[in-house]
Parts: sequence; structure tokens; C-alpha cells
Amino acid sequence: MTLLYLVRHGQTEWSKSGQHTSFTDLDLTPEGEEQARALRPRLDPSEFGLVLSSPRLRARRTAELAGFSNYVVTDDLQEWNYGEYEGKTSAEIRAEHHPGWRLWFNGVPGGETADEVRQRLTRVVRLVRSSGVDKAICFGHGHASRVLALCWMDFPLIFGQAFPVETASLSILGREKESWAMLRWNS
Repeated sequence: MTLLYLVRHGQTEWSKSGQHTSFTDLDLTPEGEEQARALRPRLDPSEFGLVLSSPRLRARRTAELAGFSNYVVTDDLQEWNYGEYEGKTSAEIRAEHHPGWRLWFNGVPGGETADEVRQRLTRVVRLVRSSGVDKAICFGHGHASRVLALCWMDFPLIFGQAFPVETASLSILGREKESWAMLRWNS
């Protein structure tokens, strides 16, 4: 059985302010760099047979600062495409467009649908499960990591609202007896 480690990128200016960031390619703040370096003592790159990263700079820099240099970039790990809501906070979206807006229920105009996000992160799950390695690790983003975990456990995507992902956090997915399971979250 493969254990899947999920790492959200370290802090950026937009993650700090709560702005939705998908395709905008931001680097880490100095605090984000420190958060990524703090992962080093917790992760030994030699233990991971499969190392994947989103193509975004913030995810790749987190991987590198955590000690991982030989990662494979996959577009399937990029953040949910927020379309017209790129760069906006949830409060701004609610004030300007939709008073009760929540990504998990209402989606985004001009961006990806929940089904599209699920399809590409299900491909990551299939890749990891078929890899034959003991441990795999993915460096990615907040909403995409939630979706990846939900795909791993075959849960409906609306459950994502209940699983916030902190910057530079580490989560572990695997099995509990015969069920796909979340073994650690935001540790």
C-alpha cells in the first residue's frame, strides 16, 4: 500500500490576504520560505519513490526548500482555476457577485467546474496507487489538495468545505484496514 503525503505550498502574499490564487504564479514570502524549510526535518526525500509537484512556482519552491530536487511537474496538481474570481477574496466575491457564494456549491465563472477538478485529481490518485512505491508526495495547493484527498477517499466534493488546508502543512493519506483513509491532516 502506498502512503500519499500532501504538502500545501508555503505562504504567499495572496494566501496571506485570502485571495484566490490559481494561475497567478506567485513566489513565497520570506515567512513562506521559512515554513517550507521547516518541513525538512519531517521529510526524508530518500523515502519517497514518487515526488510530484504542481507547475506553479510556489509549489516547486516549497518542494525545493523542503529538500526535494527530483520532482516531476504535473499540470494535474495545479490549483482549481478560479476564472473571473482569480485574485479576489471570498468576502469580495460575496459583496460584488453572489452574497452566499461558496466555491464548493457555486463554482466560478470562467474557471473550472468541480467535475473538471475531480477528473484531473482522480488521475493523480490513480497514478499514485498504481506506482508501486511505499511513499509518494505531492506539493500543491489548498483547494486542489482538499479535492485530491476527497478523491482518495471517494467522498463528494462538497465535503471539501470541512477540510481547510494550512500553508506548508503536511497531510497523509493511506488505508485504514480495507478503507481508503485520511491518516493525518494539517500536521
